[in-house]
Formats: sequence, C-alpha cells, structure tokens
Amino acid sequence: MEFQSVAFSVAIIILLGLLASKLFNRIKLPGLLGMLILGIVIGSYGFNLIDKAIMAISGDLRAIALIIILLRAGFGIHMESLRKVGMSAVKMSFIPDVVEGLTITFVSHYLLGLPLIEAGMLGFIIAAVSPAVIVPQMLSFIKRRMGTGKGIPLIILTGASVDDVVSITIFSIFLGMYGGQQVNYLVTIFSIPLQFILGILLGLVIAVILIYLFKRFNIRNTEKTLIILASAIILKNLGDVLSTWVPIAALVGVMVIGFVILEKMPELGMQLSSKFDKIWIFAEILLFVLVGAQVNIYLAASFAVVGLTIIIIGLAARSAGVYLALAGSNLNLQEKIFCIIAYMPKATVQAAIGAIPLSMGVASGQEILAIAVIAILFTAPLGAMGVSWYGEKALKVDENAVSKEIMVK
Repeated sequence: MEFQSVAFSVAIIILLGLLASKLFNRIKLPGLLGMLILGIVIGSYGFNLIDKAIMAISGDLRAIALIIILLRAGFGIHMESLRKVGMSAVKMSFIPDVVEGLTITFVSHYLLGLPLIEAGMLGFIIAAVSPAVIVPQMLSFIKRRMGTGKGIPLIILTGASVDDVVSITIFSIFLGMYGGQQVNYLVTIFSIPLQFILGILLGLVIAVILIYLFKRFNIRNTEKTLIILASAIILKNLGDVLSTWVPIAALVGVMVIGFVILEKMPELGMQLSSKFDKIWIFAEILLFVLVGAQVNIYLAASFAVVGLTIIIIGLAARSAGVYLALAGSNLNLQEKIFCIIAYMPKATVQAAIGAIPLSMGVASGQEILAIAVIAILFTAPLGAMGVSWYGEKALKVDENAVSKEIMVK
C-alpha cells in the first residue's frame, strides 16, 4: 500500500513539526532546531517521507513563508521608533553583510583555490543573515518591551530584513559575471540603492490601494489578512519579472506594506499583526522542516573542516562589521555583543540559493552547496540559542513604555 502522498506528507510535517518544536522548547532549545533536524530525518537524504511533489514546490513554499516573516516585520515597525534608530538600522543592513561576504570571498579563494568570481558567489550566499530565525525572536522582544528603550530589536529586525536583499543582489552580480555577462561595475553599484527605492515605491503603492479598499468596503479582518498576503506574493513575483529590465528589491516592498498599513490604520494594523502571528505557526513549520529536508548531510560532512573554518572566519568578520555599524550609537558593550550574536544565524537564503551555482553548471557548485549546508547546521541553532539566552541578560525592559501603557489602561 502506498502511503506517501502530498496530503500525507503535509500531515507528517505538521504533526511531527509541532512535536519536535515542543520537545526542543521543553529542553530549553529553540523549536526551529527541532524542526530543522526533523526535516533532515524525514527529507530526501533521510527516510524520504516527504512526497516529491512537495519537494518540487519547496522553494515556492519557503518563499511564501519568507513573505509572511517580512509582513510580520513590517507590522512590527513604528515610524516613531524607526526615526530613533534610522541610521544604525541603515548601517546594519549592509556593512556586516559586505564585510563578511568579501572576507569569505578571499578566504575561500586561498583555502579552497576557488576563482575569485566563484568565491564571491560563495561569500554572498553565506553572508546573508536569516530573517526566519531573527524576526520572530525580535518581535517577541518588542512585545515584551525588552531593549525597546534603545530600539535594539528594531535595529536588528530592520537591518536583517534588508541584509538579505543586499546579499542576493551581490551574489547575482557574481553569477552574471560567471555566465559571461558584461557587467558595468559602476552602474551595478548605483543600481543597488535604486532597487531599494523602487521596492519601497511598489510596496507603498500596494499599501495605499489596500488601505483605500479596507476603508471603502466592509471586509472581515481574516479576509484582509489573506488579501494582504496575496498582494505581497504578487508584489514578489512582479518584482522578479520586472527585474529583467529594472532591478527591484521586492522583498523590501513587502515589508513596506505592513509598515504603511500600521502607520495609517494603527488599530487595524495591530489586529492584522495578530492574524499573521497565527499564520506564522503553520508557515514556520513548513519553512524549517523543508529547509532541513533540502540538507545533504553526506555532502556537508565531506567539507566539514574547511567549511567550518571558512564560516567561523566569516562570522568573525561579520562581528567586526556589526561593531563598526554600531559605532557612535548609544548601545553599551553588552548590547553590542547581543547584536553580534543576533546577526549570526543563517538558513533561509542559504537554503534558497545555495544550490543555484551547481544547477547553473558552476565548476565549484558542489563545494558552494556543501558549505551553505554547513552554515545552516552550524549557525541557525547556535545563533537562535544565543539570541534567546543572551537577550534575556543583555536587554533591559523599557520601564517608560510599560508605565505609559499602564496609564493608558
């Protein structure tokens, strides 16, 4: 009798994913670590319990989960708070990423003998921090008013969400160079801020349209949530299509949708934020189990020593980049160390694009994929545990915000 099917696979992912998360939380470890390990066990390189049809659309499902994360991030950002941390958030969105990416490029060039273009692909695949790991934890700190006095969770939440776009953009440049495309470096560098501007504008347009619809028509909050999610998915795909002619940071636009709705309709924004928190319960299970299911532990094992060496050197460089980005801020040493730990985890981007060089026929594609896998296995659990443990020590509850809340009540 054939038990494996799409429906059976989804049931297995949900039930075992919830169980794994609860078990790991019970022993004071992040639930996502349990889901990652579960994915490895039941995935293609384990017991192969996930139907091939789900694995075929795994990338799309993970993209939808990432969109939900970014919408939640948008609904967690207030303009007043953003003004206070604006410059720090901007610096955190690109300095650590570029420092780590370039460091890994040169280290892998000398340690693995990779040509600089291929080493650059590896560098900026590995450099991307994981919003899937970071955003939910930062939103939890914001809700508990921990570190909000100095805007620490907001700096990390905003910076980490944009960090990915920077990494993917620079990776795409190296991939284009490998494919023999003519690359104008000056134009490419100046196109990066243009991507962000166009992404913000697209997100703003969609947010304004949605606000008009929500004010004009009587729509239930659950339906509004689905409309926003569908609009964000369309924005992401529109950005992918238009990027053939004009590069657009569509993922930034996705975050802008939530941000603008929260600013213009605060009460509705808070209600929708709660709805997306509930959707995330399902999306989180899908995301981390499917990320784990993509992991080829046999391939990772063959590059374990050199891979870990490259990743640790890269993390050291990223730590220096974070410290540099926060220079001049009002954060103390303990809070800066927390930011360094929070910028460690890698998972989403590495799972999404780690295999692209191999599929495109890049000579070192196998090595790049193996090191991307090692980065997920090494940094995602360590970073998540570090953020959870050290955050409780380093972040102080914003007593002023709590007092104001009590007075309002």
